[in-house]
Amino acid sequence: MKNLIFISFTVFSILFFSCTDETETNKQTDNDTLKLTVNKFPERTKKSNIYEVNIRQYTPKGTIKAFEKHIPRLKKTGVDILWLMPIFPISEKNRKGTLGSYYAVANYKKVNPEFGTNEDLHHLIKTAHKDSMLVILDWVANHTGWDNPWITEHPDWYTHDSIGNIVSPVPDWTDVADLNYNNKAMRNEMVNSMKYWLTDFDVDGFRCDVAMMVPTDFWDSARVELDKVKPVFMLAEAEQPDLMKKAFDMNYAWNLYHIMNEIAKGKQNADSLRKYFENDPKTYPQKVYRMAFTSNHDENSWNGTVYERMPHSYKTFAALTFVAPGMPLIYSGQEACLNKRLRFFDKDTIDWSNLEMQDFYAKLIKLKNENPALWNGKAGSPAYFINTSNPEQILSFKRIKNDNTILVIMNLSDKKAKFHYTEKDFERTFKNYFTGEKVIIKPQENYNLKPWEFKILIERK
Repeated sequence: MKNLIFISFTVFSILFFSCTDETETNKQTDNDTLKLTVNKFPERTKKSNIYEVNIRQYTPKGTIKAFEKHIPRLKKTGVDILWLMPIFPISEKNRKGTLGSYYAVANYKKVNPEFGTNEDLHHLIKTAHKDSMLVILDWVANHTGWDNPWITEHPDWYTHDSIGNIVSPVPDWTDVADLNYNNKAMRNEMVNSMKYWLTDFDVDGFRCDVAMMVPTDFWDSARVELDKVKPVFMLAEAEQPDLMKKAFDMNYAWNLYHIMNEIAKGKQNADSLRKYFENDPKTYPQKVYRMAFTSNHDENSWNGTVYERMPHSYKTFAALTFVAPGMPLIYSGQEACLNKRLRFFDKDTIDWSNLEMQDFYAKLIKLKNENPALWNGKAGSPAYFINTSNPEQILSFKRIKNDNTILVIMNLSDKKAKFHYTEKDFERTFKNYFTGEKVIIKPQENYNLKPWEFKILIERK
């Protein structure tokens, strides 16, 4: 197999070697459909990755203290933002399973005693901050558990049916009660509860559960109030553009996730991803952070592990989340080759005996940190796609920031791929990130990639 890659000099070379990041940023800004508040952590998050922590399943004890022992390992790996799944007490009434759902909140201002104490959480956050990590809490604003004191103290804070009964937001969500956002008092108390974790625990922001099921104007006003306490980082579990105008810094790249799964099944191809990355900026300007992932707590538990959904391509798609525009997410246990669906309502400890993927993620994090072209939002570069003779199998793009160029080539199929670049001649020298070998790009060459094989090449002028 040849290790050289051919790219043209004419139309494409103008983009590849002549354009600056400022030019492309200006073009992107002209197409902006959203006006965002200034990201309060521009320097802090421009290179960031995010790591989702499932406290219950992380260790045999399932406690905050037990998880904290993993922070040195995560720091060494390069983890930057810790997203803690809900740490609040869980309602017992209408509980599902033996332990219930993390998202059936019994009290917004307490720590789940199964996980530990206030002091344990304080210590965890201080330890993370000492290691230069941000900590965000998973916030459930759409509904509460049925044991939440608001149910009895303020029943008017909830949604009722035609005969006056409090209802669930979705029929299957029988363990939670829907909140009524027409009630101003409830809105005020929700914001006050969020402020509590900023003032008393110094958390750095929130991942907001089913953010699209809560009125956007609530999130807009909440963000203003939270930023008065301290600058916060806000992640929306949603793919809804208006949420990104004022309230949130990052949202889920759900469409990207689904396309990757479909490609892994052979139902879509590389050209589907190219179209996605070319169209996404029309909805979300470059300044918006898009969270890219191959797994999370919902997908792992309900739709399968990466080994089920993408058994031969999980490394390829993990790499894509780090080299394509967006902030990459790692879910608890992915670095330990998590190959089981963690039970959602019961205890189901992660097996940490095989850390084979940890070095791989550490290399990807290092790659992102050291190459400005791969940074998040406007700090990085858009993806510029390269035409090949085999667009159904081959995805190839580059990202450029000042003197830093990253060239990515991936065979997104379970068959060998033959291809050549369809532009004109030139010669260039790169370094293969994973092997360190020098790669000279030459004209008029045909190339072969193995099934799901990918290359990440770096050029610095």
